[in-house]
Amino acid sequence: MSVSASKKRKEILADVQSEADWRETPIDRVGVRGLKYPVSVLDRSNKKQCTVAEISMYVDLAKEIRGTHMSRFVEILNEYRGLVTMLNIDKILKSMLKKFNATSAHFNMKFDYFIEKSAPVSKSSGLLCYECEFIAEFSKESGYDFVLGVRTPVNTLCPCSKEISIESGGAHNQRSVVDIHVRFKEFAWIEEIIEIAEKSASSPLYSLLKRSDEKYVTEKAYNNPRFVEDVVRNVSKALMADDNIKWFTVEAENFESIHAHNAYAIIKRDKRYF
Repeated sequence: MSVSASKKRKEILADVQSEADWRETPIDRVGVRGLKYPVSVLDRSNKKQCTVAEISMYVDLAKEIRGTHMSRFVEILNEYRGLVTMLNIDKILKSMLKKFNATSAHFNMKFDYFIEKSAPVSKSSGLLCYECEFIAEFSKESGYDFVLGVRTPVNTLCPCSKEISIESGGAHNQRSVVDIHVRFKEFAWIEEIIEIAEKSASSPLYSLLKRSDEKYVTEKAYNNPRFVEDVVRNVSKALMADDNIKWFTVEAENFESIHAHNAYAIIKRDKRYF
């Protein structure tokens, strides 16, 4: 095949996605899911932090169009060169609306976020991982919506166990997780959400502890026993007092050390109604 013939063949490749569809059925969301992508997110201490995200991007599809061009989602992401923050996701969504001629766009991003923490006594330093997510959407009808999610590992000590074992000075404790999702008015640091979760539990977790640190942490937890109910109520109280937060969901789950099940609690609040 000559060069000119090859070029001509490329020019007439069928655009099957753009064909008309006869089923008269619009699609709510269509796009890509599970896309692993290197990103940079805002870091309160270091300005930016590089990590790897799992990204999902969707738009709605009109009833008369058969399919969407999946490559365009990645093209849009490439335009931002991995800098995806709370401050520019609205621009990404608007780009999606324009490129796909859609009426609604959705962007979800899950990523690991690392904070350097010093042990309470020895001050030994180590990195602790927090699972975070951005959940955003933009529609011509309702505008822009953004939710920040942060999953914080903590330590909890059972108040009941402590009370019934008071003579022996024992009590069972466990690692727990606190999942917080918030909508805010201006801006919220990931670190701020983590601090609220850690203060609401029996004790924070650390990646590196010496013996003096272990003594401090276990004694701190023993003196601050918390049920899952206590944790979600403590978080809820702190978020209700924060004028920047306008909506939140807080979940706590204890990975019980002496039971074959976990303990769980959740509180949801839209502060417009409180």
